[in-house]
Amino acid sequence: MGVSKEELKKRAIEAIDKKKAEIIAIGDSIFNEPELGYKEFKTAEKVKKIFDELGYAYRDGVALTGVIAPLKGKESKVKVSVMGELDAVVVPNHPNADKATGAAHACVHNGMIAALMGVAYALKDTGIMEELSGDVVLMAVPAEEFVEIEFRKKLIDEGKVAFVGGKPEFIKLGELDDIDMVLMHHNENNKEGGQCASAGYTSNGFLGKLVTYHGKAAHSGGAPHLGINALNAANLGLSAIAMQRETFKDGDYIRIHPIITKGGDLVNVVPEEVKIETYVRGARVEAIMDANMKTDRALKAGADAIGATVTIQDLPGYLPFNMCKDLMDICFENQKQLLGEDKVVYEAPMMAGSIDAGDVSAIMPMLHCGFGGVEGAFHSVDLKITDKEVAYIAAAKCLVMTVIDLLADGAEAALKVKENYKPAMTKEQYLKEWGRL
Repeated sequence: MGVSKEELKKRAIEAIDKKKAEIIAIGDSIFNEPELGYKEFKTAEKVKKIFDELGYAYRDGVALTGVIAPLKGKESKVKVSVMGELDAVVVPNHPNADKATGAAHACVHNGMIAALMGVAYALKDTGIMEELSGDVVLMAVPAEEFVEIEFRKKLIDEGKVAFVGGKPEFIKLGELDDIDMVLMHHNENNKEGGQCASAGYTSNGFLGKLVTYHGKAAHSGGAPHLGINALNAANLGLSAIAMQRETFKDGDYIRIHPIITKGGDLVNVVPEEVKIETYVRGARVEAIMDANMKTDRALKAGADAIGATVTIQDLPGYLPFNMCKDLMDICFENQKQLLGEDKVVYEAPMMAGSIDAGDVSAIMPMLHCGFGGVEGAFHSVDLKITDKEVAYIAAAKCLVMTVIDLLADGAEAALKVKENYKPAMTKEQYLKEWGRL
């Protein structure tokens, strides 16, 4: 008879506690050296250094900066991936922002990598893998934040990647072809009443858009009548989008939030070229496509009114997240054991932002649980980590405990998850939907 799940979890927790200082150090180191998506070379090196110390074989340079370390169980009935994200977001005024790039870990992806390294420590020389009837694949994934769209569009045009986001790129590359399910967490704000974890939540999907208005340059003071003002066209287009908002259903959580990235060239020249980036977000694909149609109609109306033209490029964004309740059930029990029942909620409220994990959840079971230890608004200068014991350590323990629940006892629980899960689409359908097949 094999070692019990309780004993395996005890070993994992002890191993993580033993390496607590190292786990916190890697999380803090990444927090202090943030990098943007598809540029996370220093962060990837930090991951590889720990894998090297542990003697784990790995592949690097996956989707430019990703790192993958496969671990074998005593049997290979099921393959479970544990993921963490390498990249930061742009918040130039954040106290820990990179002064050159404006990158900052104001979404706490450094906490994901810290937890992933905690899982790596827990599964080394503890005898746990030898008791599991499945394999574990540790994945450090690039480019979750859908930012620097022009830069990533250039990478796509150069054939270096096919997607703006890292997990869709992993899907395209076939890195998830033999994976049966994926586990990961995201840090979240502490809630009222001291709640500091959730087993899962839903989130919006979206389309990305690059918009360019084309006008005609002329002297702004001497001969503006000879020009066509692309900025005026853009302003009208954006105003027309705002006029659409009452047509969106509340339950669809539509969010359209454009920024002007180029407003002209010189103040005394009628703007000839104006560039805009935006998302069209929503909780359902059908709602996103309806809102996108209205957005395009509004943008074109702005151009028509001024006599300008407009070029609109849609880029594959992310799909709404599809929760796997079987995985949430297992995670929830572990969260309660670690933190106490009064500190955990099963399902957090709808998150109107977007995550590229949604794309993975469309084709296989995925857990995207939440751990607190964070205060301040995400993607803002106020975001800070206040409890690393929860943000880094408890998250690592929960993820590895969930792995054990899934793969111990002949991988009975994981096989049940696979049997019950009904994918929204196949990989081939997914790639075809995004025009990448």
